[in-house]
Amino acid sequence: MADANTSKVDITVQQLMSQKGDVEIQQATKSTVHLRVQRGAPGQEPHFDEFDVEVQEGMVVLDAVHRVQSEQDPDLACRWNCKAGKCGSCSAEINGQPRLMCMTRIDDLPAGDITVQPVKTFPLKRDLVTDVAWNYAVNKRIQPFTPRGMTPEEAAHGEFKMQQIDVDRSQEFRKCIECFLCQDVCHVLRDQSKMIQPTENGGFYGPRFMIRIASLEMHPADAADRVPLLKQEGGVGFCNITKCCTEVCPEHIQITDNGIIPLKERVADRYYDPVQILWRKVTGKK
Repeated sequence: MADANTSKVDITVQQLMSQKGDVEIQQATKSTVHLRVQRGAPGQEPHFDEFDVEVQEGMVVLDAVHRVQSEQDPDLACRWNCKAGKCGSCSAEINGQPRLMCMTRIDDLPAGDITVQPVKTFPLKRDLVTDVAWNYAVNKRIQPFTPRGMTPEEAAHGEFKMQQIDVDRSQEFRKCIECFLCQDVCHVLRDQSKMIQPTENGGFYGPRFMIRIASLEMHPADAADRVPLLKQEGGVGFCNITKCCTEVCPEHIQITDNGIIPLKERVADRYYDPVQILWRKVTGKK
């Protein structure tokens, strides 16, 4: 019985060895793409440099930019980190569409030239790199998570008690990778000049920080009141629900429907609903 099994194995190996000479390793198909990359720095007139880049199957736009840096122009500046769609560093406008360079496959783009530009909403530093420091200044203005007091039942168990539906509602917003593509495409920031100093009223924090606030306001264990901030410095009323931010989000967060609209409703209830205003005056509650 053992000899029979050995014979079967030997025959299989012999068959594979006999076929080895007929097997050819298929090389990845190589082609060339024409890349147009915007260059420039503050005080300079932006211009495009053009490169013919050899590409292979599966390459993304960031790979092509790296190949330009490696083989043709080492001075080309771009920001990147993880190359896995999780750090949000390589945001750019590819053929006019705000996208992550590391998640945009070249073979998914229409045939023809590929145009790569920096995101337009933020000040240019150099080439494809922009200054996004304003976003971090805004984030500092938002009161962080402030836990409420525990109920006697929660204190007995040493943990907060909450419904899964409440956890899920807040958790969606925590998927944000801070690529700031939503900030880039927001016409309130981009076209209406509402990206002012975050300490001043009359500006707009932008979609990214609307969902940052939403993740805190909707957290079942948070006790802070950020509604006045939303109305004044945050400028939530400036958003007119075009949903551009939702369309470009690489994490598919429903920014407008699940984040901004509920925040608008909270502001409206607090400051503009006459029934709510009367009820608060009668009961003394917020």
